[in-house]
Amino acid sequence: MPTPDTTDTMEGMSSPPHILELDLASLLARDPNLGEHQGEIKRRFGKFQDLMKDMDTKEGGLEKFALGHKTFGYQVGPDGTICWLEWAPAARSLHLIGEFNNWNRVSHPFKQMDFGRWELVLPSIEGKTAIKHGEKVKVLVNGEDRISPWASYVIQPPKEKQTSEGVAYCQHFWNPPQQEKYVMKHPRPAKPASLRVYECHVGISSWEGKVNTYKDFTATVLPRIAKLGYNTVQLMAVMEHAYYGSFGYQVTSFFAPSSRYGNPEDLKALVDTAHSLGLTVLLDVVHSHASKNVVDGLNQWDGSDAGYFHAGKRGSHPLWDSRLFNYSLWETLRFLLSNLRLWIEDFGFDGFRFDGVTSMLYHSRGLGQGFSGDYREYYGLNTDTESVLYLMLANELVRRLLSNQGITVAEDVSGMPALCRPVSEGGTGFDYRLAMAVPDMWIKYLKEIKDDDWSMGHIVHTLSNRRWGEKCIGYAESHDQCLVGDKTLAFWMMDKEMYTGMSSMYPMNAVVSRGMSLHKMIRLLVHGLAGEGYLNFMGNEFGHPEWLDFPRVGNGESYHYARRQWNLAEDQNLYYRYLNQFDAAMNHLECECGWLAGDPGYVSTKHEADKVIVFERAGAVFCFNFHPSQSLPDYRVGVEVPGEYRIVLDTDWPELGGHGSRDREATSHTDSSSVGYNGRRTEMMVYLPCRTGAVWRRVGDTKR
Repeated sequence: MPTPDTTDTMEGMSSPPHILELDLASLLARDPNLGEHQGEIKRRFGKFQDLMKDMDTKEGGLEKFALGHKTFGYQVGPDGTICWLEWAPAARSLHLIGEFNNWNRVSHPFKQMDFGRWELVLPSIEGKTAIKHGEKVKVLVNGEDRISPWASYVIQPPKEKQTSEGVAYCQHFWNPPQQEKYVMKHPRPAKPASLRVYECHVGISSWEGKVNTYKDFTATVLPRIAKLGYNTVQLMAVMEHAYYGSFGYQVTSFFAPSSRYGNPEDLKALVDTAHSLGLTVLLDVVHSHASKNVVDGLNQWDGSDAGYFHAGKRGSHPLWDSRLFNYSLWETLRFLLSNLRLWIEDFGFDGFRFDGVTSMLYHSRGLGQGFSGDYREYYGLNTDTESVLYLMLANELVRRLLSNQGITVAEDVSGMPALCRPVSEGGTGFDYRLAMAVPDMWIKYLKEIKDDDWSMGHIVHTLSNRRWGEKCIGYAESHDQCLVGDKTLAFWMMDKEMYTGMSSMYPMNAVVSRGMSLHKMIRLLVHGLAGEGYLNFMGNEFGHPEWLDFPRVGNGESYHYARRQWNLAEDQNLYYRYLNQFDAAMNHLECECGWLAGDPGYVSTKHEADKVIVFERAGAVFCFNFHPSQSLPDYRVGVEVPGEYRIVLDTDWPELGGHGSRDREATSHTDSSSVGYNGRRTEMMVYLPCRTGAVWRRVGDTKR
């Protein structure tokens, strides 16, 4: 990558108006501790500016640079001529083969061009393309079968043909007639102020034991998400991946939506329908690594160990057994940035959740490294500057393409400072990071710590420990915890009782009562305190039983555990429906209050003996009693604004699977004689039954 001439005079440097200037003062005002590292921040930003200037000079700017998918791969002209361009710098020869030429391996050679490019022109035949829509094609690289890195539709041969055709995916020429192309009908929703994310996997979204389709997901799952009160859908496992059991994280074709679920037009219809329901749609994008597959992947594409990746040891992830991109290469940057633009413009996605960001940020890949918060861990030689620069470019591209309405989320556990600050401040540019310590904490508590020993202080610290001014998305459990070998929160708490004790036709037993109560309390506490966004993985909202296990030889290729049993939440005779109803009530209340968009919660009580947590956020008062057996009448809680307060959500309401311990009509009045309590201006008395959580809102002036 280009190196700036100086790092000492970055602020105030003159640049073209479309090149960002560094506003380091804003970043340092927010976090003065970064002052010691401002030299490194300036150096990174200088390299970013140099890249932007290079793109302006050589490519016409960042946005045009990210149009590689309109140049590489195959392009169909108005007269039906096909121009096919590839970048394969180490290749000796390229040929195109397929059904169109009866798989002739020599008849259609590419012409070698400058800068590692290869070109083939296929004239139209009587005004039609030489390759028919849907026909199979392959690129021969040095005589070996490959799939174009820019392929837009790839399919695995059906099982009955795999003996003769093999199991590797094959590219299909996707050029449907105009009448079969999906045309977007609905505008993008406005960027949500409060992000309530429903994380989904299309393939497992049916109650049946099968791979579900984009069409079925559109018709049956999207309305469910909207009804639950979520405003954002996050789709995982969309980028094509040959191994279904990888959960979508071993990508083989970056520009192709997975054909398991349908064709590209079906995915466009899904996103457009989501927009019609007011749902923002994020793609779980995997730019941190790629599958090692050769025949149907990007690995060894041009016959070398490099190509889009680092060669040698640096090009392989030691834990994931996958390839690592070389972000210093011009064509790697073009490939990945163009990939983002395709998903935004061709498919209508509103932003991205970037997977594996911690692995990208550090040469150590974050492995065996316990991040203590010492800033030298983030601004030393272990930080991979080339990866950081790519992420800055990616976030800047999304910001420009979506006019500041796009959303980017970083999966990072390291706590990198300024990760979620604007690029113009010297940050990396993400909107949110995932609060990854939160689900880890809950699993540790449920597995290792007795209820009586839960630490209210530690829980509050974990939920509220985030960098000021850098937004986080809180979540109670991750999709990884659903996989075979682990358990969801509900399964950790209720285990075998989820098979025998969930019938509402019989009295709730002690195990189910505890599990139901804590399931709701944990979610409400995380929703209210853990971030500026909230995320739930599909099915966990109603305590989906069992685990996720994709079809494999070890389970007899069964789909039994690769599905979502929606029927459990709809059965009026099962307790699952109460958890589902609580989740909807919680989301709809947040929509009214807007606490996720408000300032962080002010915690006024974290009492270890009473097992009580109290905090205020966006005018709502949240009170939790985690004690297994001790209810607390007339409990004093601090309140900032005097008035009369009423319960607007209670984990113990009968219609939400609770025991109805509180009088829902009773209100609490602040004490006009109070001189303040626990750091708040006034106080009120509330009843806190054991293992319950509730939210109070002001309904009028106090009468006391």
